[in-house]
Amino acid sequence: MEIKKKILLVEDEAKIRNALKDFLDFQGFAVVEAVDGIEAIEKAAKSRPDLILLDLMLPKVSGEDVCRRWRQEGLQTPIIMLTAKGQQKDKIEGLNLGADDYITKPFSLEELLARIEAVLRRIDPARAVGQIFRFGDLDVDVSSLKARRGKKEIELSKREADIMQYFAANPRRVINRDELYEKVWHDIVTDIGTRTTDMHIAKLRGKIEADSENPKIITTVRGAGYRYEG
Repeated sequence: MEIKKKILLVEDEAKIRNALKDFLDFQGFAVVEAVDGIEAIEKAAKSRPDLILLDLMLPKVSGEDVCRRWRQEGLQTPIIMLTAKGQQKDKIEGLNLGADDYITKPFSLEELLARIEAVLRRIDPARAVGQIFRFGDLDVDVSSLKARRGKKEIELSKREADIMQYFAANPRRVINRDELYEKVWHDIVTDIGTRTTDMHIAKLRGKIEADSENPKIITTVRGAGYRYEG
């Protein structure tokens, strides 16, 4: 069963929000709704969406301030801004705040869907690095679950290959355990606990690091998570 991509829809106008939710539901997305800036911040933290549709004219906290806060706090989730402001300077300001795309109202649902799919393609590890990619000094083939260092061949589990693919798509970025767990174990319905990421990282290091006690490829950032050094 294909896992639905989760979209956080932040829009205070009920008529627009309901129409967008119905459309996105029909397109196969799981939609989480927020009606103001404060709720948007809370919902983003709880639901960890794959993409955020963010209206700029919001009550309580503006969309600009919400976007700025998210990026300052290190939130990497892609954001598409929805706004009635169509001037070039407004678009530039939105992109400079950290938005990944900007769409001006009124817009067609077909255009919105195309922009959503384009942004999601850019963050999909499989699309970003492909099934065969370089990882440190290793050549990794996800389809065969093998990694090679020169003539040495290393067998990988599906989870280990997925971990490497996700790190390769996010080089030199600190990835916390919750994020890694959600992105790699997304097909597990029950919560097996993010502690499992530590065990898989340890096992993977034993396979790919010259010295697993002093890793050079996947390092630990104390109190924050892991980083692929590229």
